[in-house]
Amino acid sequence: MRAYLFFKRLFDFCASALALVVTSPIWLITAIGIIISDPGPVFYLANRVGKDNKPFLMFKFRSMTVDKKANEKSLRADATRIFKFGSFIRATKIDELPQLLNVFLGQMSIVGPRPAAVDQLEITRAGKCEICSIAKPGLTSPSAIYDYIYGDKIEDEVEYKTKVLSTRLALDVWYVGHMNTKLDFKMIWYTVVSIISTMGERFPENILTELQNYVRSSHEASI
Repeated sequence: MRAYLFFKRLFDFCASALALVVTSPIWLITAIGIIISDPGPVFYLANRVGKDNKPFLMFKFRSMTVDKKANEKSLRADATRIFKFGSFIRATKIDELPQLLNVFLGQMSIVGPRPAAVDQLEITRAGKCEICSIAKPGLTSPSAIYDYIYGDKIEDEVEYKTKVLSTRLALDVWYVGHMNTKLDFKMIWYTVVSIISTMGERFPENILTELQNYVRSSHEASI
């Protein structure tokens, strides 16, 4: 495990540094698009909890109109606040690019359980999910891919909790119990495939089925 964690951090540092340079033109275009679409801050700083439940600020490109009274207890974004360009950067996951800074700084990893919002700890880090705090949160993961493929299509909070949340949390727990280098690279590949497939309006059913099987096998093992 020590060798894996050492390689993981080395990969995170090198990959995030390279990605920050390569994607810099996208950052510039995105910043201009946000300012033109909805004048205000380019970045959104989200209060998140990372490894060992330590709080940190997670960087994202702002995709919604500014609302100082908004809180992060809701598991679904307020669709009425998402401006048009914001919808595009959310659909393509460009809004997540600034998290490369969090990876570079060592607060996050490329692959890991999704960072928990401070206001959602009683949901995302309670019971069996508490184990997720032993790992750095990631840009992507089995749960993040599942959420992107399936969860993002559901806007209603109650419906999301009923149909998506339990599987998403179970996938985070499953990942922490099985994390290894091969799985990490597999999740990176699945993330790329899922984004391209979804943009091309093709549903990556094989990936969704595999993720659901992870949860199913985990439940069977615990019986």
